[in-house]
Amino acid sequence: MTPENSTNDQASTLRSISATEAVGAVTPARVLSVTSGKGGVGKTSVVTNVALALAKQGQRVLIIDADLGLANIDVMLGLTPEYNLNHFFRGEKTLEEITVEGPCGIKILPAGSGVQDMTRLDPHQKMRFMEELDDLNASLDVVIVDTEAGIGENVTYFNVAAQDILVVTTPEPTAITDAYALMKLLSTQYHQKRFLLAVNSVKNADEGLEVFEKLTMVSGRYLDIAIDYLGCIPFDKRMRESIQRQKSMIDLYPQIRISQAFNTLAETLLAIPPTTQPQGTMQFFWRRLLNNEQESLG
Repeated sequence: MTPENSTNDQASTLRSISATEAVGAVTPARVLSVTSGKGGVGKTSVVTNVALALAKQGQRVLIIDADLGLANIDVMLGLTPEYNLNHFFRGEKTLEEITVEGPCGIKILPAGSGVQDMTRLDPHQKMRFMEELDDLNASLDVVIVDTEAGIGENVTYFNVAAQDILVVTTPEPTAITDAYALMKLLSTQYHQKRFLLAVNSVKNADEGLEVFEKLTMVSGRYLDIAIDYLGCIPFDKRMRESIQRQKSMIDLYPQIRISQAFNTLAETLLAIPPTTQPQGTMQFFWRRLLNNEQESLG
C-alpha cells in the first residue's frame, strides 16, 4: 500500500468517526507549511519574522518546528525549551507540556536536534500528533509549520497536511531548480495543485518577479499547478546580525525595508481566502474541517 493510499484510508475512517463526535462548530486555525527544495534559502528566518509580524497584527500564532532532526526555531529566537517534539513522539510528554512561549506571545512547538530516528514518523505517531494538535485549535488563528528542506517523507507529510504550502526560494539557480522539484513531487504524487511562493534575498523586486516567471513558465509546460506569488524579501546583511543575536529583524530593525517586506508578506497571507474543506487527505484540525463540511451539506 502506498503512503498516499494509507493516508486516504485514514481520512475515510476519520470521516466516519467525526459523524459520531459532538464537536463544536469552531473555525479551524489557518495552517501554513513553509518549505523549500534545499537548505540555505532563509526559510526559518522567513518563518520567525512572518510569525512575529502576524502576532503584531493581532493573530494568535503557533510555530511547529517540523525539522525533527535539525531543529533551530528555538535557537533563532533565543529560547531554551526543556522538552521538545522528540519527547512527544516518544510518548513522554503532551503537546501542551512541550509548548513554549516566544516573543509577542507566539507559541512554539520546538523540535530536537541530532535525533535521527525522529526523521521518520510511524502512523500512530502521526495520528496522535493530529489529535492533540486538533485540541489546541480553539486558541489559535494561524499555525506555521517550518518543514525540513528537501523532499523527504516528513517534508511531504507536513506539506500535505497543511491548508496552504508556501515555497521559499532564492534567485540562485540551484534553489529555483530544487523548488520546482519539490512542487513537482507534491503535485504528481500527492495531488497538490496550488502553491504560494516567496523569493528571499533578492536585489530588487524585478529579480523576485523573474524567479516567479521562470517557475510559472516551467510548471505551466510540465505540471498542472497554480503558483501564487506573494512577493519578495530583499537581501540585507543585517540578517546575519539578527541570527547571531537571536532576535528577529522585525524586533531589531522594525522600520527598515526587509522588516516592511515581512509585514507585507504577513498581510498578504491573511488576505488569501482560507481553505474551508478537507482535501481528501489527512489534515491538521481534521475534526473541525470534517465537522464544518458535514454542517455545510446539511
